[in-house]
Amino acid sequence: MFYTIYEFLKMSETILIIGACGQIGTELTQKLRSVYGNNSIIASDIREGNEDMMHSGPFEIIDATDRETIIKVIEKYKITQVYLMAAMLSATAEKYPQKAWELNMNSLLIVLDLAKEKLIKQVYWPSSIAAFGPTSPKVNTPQQTVMEPTTVYGISKIAGEHWCNYYHQKFGVDVRSIRYPGIISWKTKPGGGTTDYAVDIYFKAIEEGKYECFLEEDTRLPMMYMEDAVNATIQIMQADEKEVKTRTSYNLAAMSFTPKEIASEIKKHIPNFEISYKSDFRQAIANSWPQVIDDSQARKDWNWQHKFDLESMTNEMLINIKKQQEGVLPSM
Repeated sequence: MFYTIYEFLKMSETILIIGACGQIGTELTQKLRSVYGNNSIIASDIREGNEDMMHSGPFEIIDATDRETIIKVIEKYKITQVYLMAAMLSATAEKYPQKAWELNMNSLLIVLDLAKEKLIKQVYWPSSIAAFGPTSPKVNTPQQTVMEPTTVYGISKIAGEHWCNYYHQKFGVDVRSIRYPGIISWKTKPGGGTTDYAVDIYFKAIEEGKYECFLEEDTRLPMMYMEDAVNATIQIMQADEKEVKTRTSYNLAAMSFTPKEIASEIKKHIPNFEISYKSDFRQAIANSWPQVIDDSQARKDWNWQHKFDLESMTNEMLINIKKQQEGVLPSM
């Protein structure tokens, strides 16, 4: 039997996902297993994942800051790629700044060193729009601009971006990264991020018919449906190395909206839905972030294209949450 180069490369990859039980990691694991085969994707986290993750393929307990355990798992499964998804997110990191810095930075440096030492050949590490700050342009925030983050999470992301670029330039490490906007999914619970209102609002709309938002009604933020985020992540990792020209992190965008606009879209499906506003400390975090992202570089370099807008995403979210609660789809 003959295989195309693409099919051969797929068969030859063995991927370790560190932080597989998080919001993105959960769905990324499922998608990667469908692409590369269940046994080629080793999921890991500091605790066990949901039933589907535990039974669909290999799983290992890994502390993302435990270098020796990571090496043992890499050697055990002959890992070729590591997706480092473990992180403490924005709102939680503000409560535990030192722990957030240690987790977010030490885990990255461990994996970059393992790539430098040729134990693995490729690394994926996610950045975030949190890497920008109040002095960055708010509208059409460019790929390269002023970046002065004011949150612990953002500081760790901008530092991590430069570590990635440093290891690529100095040691030839093939590390790739995306600056995620807010990610929205019906499959996993919010994980302590400032953009998580845009997940919770759909559940509250169905369960209670109302929602109290911790951001002001006109707070515009870049957002993305999970399916697009997962597809972009796999796409950049499968891109030819020559196509990946940015080794800090790529801007990525799909849509931007406010709490008022998402509520209006929900009301098209649930006319009696009500939203109220009571901003908290997360408002200051949101105010420091971009409103609309320019991701033309990713679209040019590796042909990134999004699929979902606010209307199509809202339809998907409400349909799937209802199916989940009716037992048609598995619960989180």
